[in-house]
Amino acid sequence: MKIIIVNGPNLNLLGKREPEVYGKTTFEEYFATLQFKFKDVQLEYYQSNIEGEIINKLHDCGFEGYEGIILNAGAYTHTSIGIGDAIKGITTPVVEVHISNTFGREEFRHTSYISPVAKGVILGFGLKSYDLAIESFLNKG
Repeated sequence: MKIIIVNGPNLNLLGKREPEVYGKTTFEEYFATLQFKFKDVQLEYYQSNIEGEIINKLHDCGFEGYEGIILNAGAYTHTSIGIGDAIKGITTPVVEVHISNTFGREEFRHTSYISPVAKGVILGFGLKSYDLAIESFLNKG
C-alpha cells in the first residue's frame, strides 16, 4: 500500500510554532516514527505553504499509484475552494486530518471546504491523527 501525507501552510514549523497547541516534535521526526510503525506501508511526505502546489500534488497523486492521500491543509482548509475542487476531481480517497480540535478553536476554523469531499475527517488527536488516518486506509472493512 502506498499513501502520501500532504501538509499545508505552516506545518513546516511543527516543533517551533505554538508548542502548546501543536507539540514540540517536528513533522520530519514524527514521519520517521510513522515509517517505523507502518513498515508494510510505503509512506511519502510532501509539504508546501503554497496553495497551487498543494493542488498540483493532489492532481499528481489523485489518479493512480496511491491508495490514499492524508491531507492536512492547515489554514487552507477554511479558505480554499480550489483544494476542495481538486479533491472532487480526483479518484484517490483523501482523509482530512488536523492536529488540533478545530471546533475548539476560533469560529472561522469550524468551516472546512475539504470535509464534504473527503473520505473522512480526523482531528484533535495531536500527531496521532496521522496514525489514525493511516489505519483508516488499512482497515477498509
